[in-house]
Amino acid sequence: MSVSIIVADSSHAVYAEKICELMYVSAQERGTGIARRTPEYITQKMTDGKAVIALDKGEVVGFSYIESWSHSRFVANSGLIVAHSHRNTGLARKIKARIFKLSRKLYPKSKIFSITTGLAVMKINYELGFRPVTFSELTDDPDFWKGCEGCRNYDILQRNNHKMCLCTGLLYDPEYKPLKRSPLGKFISLFSL
Repeated sequence: MSVSIIVADSSHAVYAEKICELMYVSAQERGTGIARRTPEYITQKMTDGKAVIALDKGEVVGFSYIESWSHSRFVANSGLIVAHSHRNTGLARKIKARIFKLSRKLYPKSKIFSITTGLAVMKINYELGFRPVTFSELTDDPDFWKGCEGCRNYDILQRNNHKMCLCTGLLYDPEYKPLKRSPLGKFISLFSL
């Protein structure tokens, strides 16, 4: 497998339709309603230098993009997809690491977040320094939450005033400093909250 993972640009617009198709199929398979994106939207992300594409012998096999919210105080790494032919190869981890690095470069002071129901994505985010948080710690930008409208669990999110759903919120905060562990370890940390 000779996959190259690069920051996409306007020359990659020819892959936009295929990327949208991969996103749709992936959402259907998982039974979630990932926000539908148009080829024009994906092309714009590429043109703006806010996307990462994985190519294998000229074929798109993975993708992810960046969205900014709340006047760039928050950044979401979104739309992570890997083609069936390249699943279970570690490609998702590499794409996620590359889009995270690009996010840190473009938005060094922003908090980066992700919401997911996927255990694999949760594990990858944790390895990158994300931590689980309640939705109240994520952006309150109403346009972000509109992206959840296509999900079959949207009624749960609405009933809970956008504070809780079946997804897990994960946040990377460049200012966050974890608590130091005492010699008594986990026992003490339970009582120091």
